[in-house]
Amino acid sequence: MKSALIIFIKNPIKGTVKTRLAKDAGDDKALEIYQKLLAHTRQITSTLVSDKLLYYSKSLEENDEWTNDIYQKNVQVEGGLGEKMAAAFEDAFEAGYQKALIIGSDCIALSSNLLKKAFEQLETHDFVVGPTFDGGYYLIGMKKLLPTIFNQKKWSTESVFPDTIEDLQKAQKSYFLLPQLNDIDHLKDWQDHLAEIQKTKT
Repeated sequence: MKSALIIFIKNPIKGTVKTRLAKDAGDDKALEIYQKLLAHTRQITSTLVSDKLLYYSKSLEENDEWTNDIYQKNVQVEGGLGEKMAAAFEDAFEAGYQKALIIGSDCIALSSNLLKKAFEQLETHDFVVGPTFDGGYYLIGMKKLLPTIFNQKKWSTESVFPDTIEDLQKAQKSYFLLPQLNDIDHLKDWQDHLAEIQKTKT
């Protein structure tokens, strides 16, 4: 089955990325951390055996670190997050992909193996979801677009994941849950991540 990994990123512009984290760390530190998250996302996706559809938040960057021979570059449509994600999945399925996953660039704990597992689970399930500890999700994948999962969601709140699962159950769709992971939204999330790395070294 032809598969696509959709990656949503923000153009790395000071003052526009990791705004919640910036409240505690400042804009310069927030941008520095976001660049590290982008580098991690490139590292875990670049060798994945699937097409990679990269969606920038504002404008295409032709000559950045996301190389054109690995990533197919696009710009997210106007609208809310749900509309943006639904449009990206629609594009993928119209292009002939039979399986598609979407991720952002906020989850430092996400790995290549988890992405492979997500694609594998779509062989036997309609959907795959990777929940976050704050009630959202770091990944969602499907074989066919179900628009209701992106409608009427209070994004960036603890209700996103349970509401999405409720939509899947109402539509009688089968789904597989990946391990719960942590997004990097606040300075403490990043500090906790650094502390974990330090623990593994000692």
